Amino acid sequence: MKRIILLALLAMALPLAAFADNSVDFTNSGGTLSGSSEGLSLTGSELIAVNGLGGGGLITGGLGGVSFSTGTLAGGSLQNGGTFNGGGSFTITGNGTNGVPSGTIFTGSFTGPVTWTLVTLADGTHNYTLTGSITGQWYGTGAAVFGATVQLTINTGKGFFNGSTTISSGDTNIGSVPEPGTLGLLGTGMVGLAGIVRRKLKA
Repeated sequence: MKRIILLALLAMALPLAAFADNSVDFTNSGGTLSGSSEGLSLTGSELIAVNGLGGGGLITGGLGGVSFSTGTLAGGSLQNGGTFNGGGSFTITGNGTNGVPSGTIFTGSFTGPVTWTLVTLADGTHNYTLTGSITGQWYGTGAAVFGATVQLTINTGKGFFNGSTTISSGDTNIGSVPEPGTLGLLGTGMVGLAGIVRRKLKA
């Protein structure tokens, strides 16, 4: 009886593993951030670090690229900070280095407003940060995933954003959402375990 219950618990543990915290962190650097009232877009930014991919640790180096575009300007201004509409696109690609997949790792879009914030430093110079939530699909599986990104521009001096600047660094964290099939497996495992326990109790 103990062996049967242990096997049933093991069968249930497999779908439960999909609920574990398996988020992946991506760091990018450089690239040109361009913007107008039509939206902000990042091109040519290098993926320089990945942490947690496939349950692994930190991988660094020239690993691929990050690019995105937002929706249109919803409020505020490019110079003083504002909000952009969601939509657009967000893509992370790998180049096959150090275990990072070759090709598209994540493809999706912004799920809601994208915040564009002016940060004035003590010396009167300016940085800008872009923050937003994203959702899309994970490579190889097509699984639905969600996440968030923060992108920091280089210091623009005492001038303001004039339509183009360089990204200093960015961080994007993506976590998985259990697929309906995974939830079905979990339910099947629970029903199976309940049936085994009930039969053994009657015996």
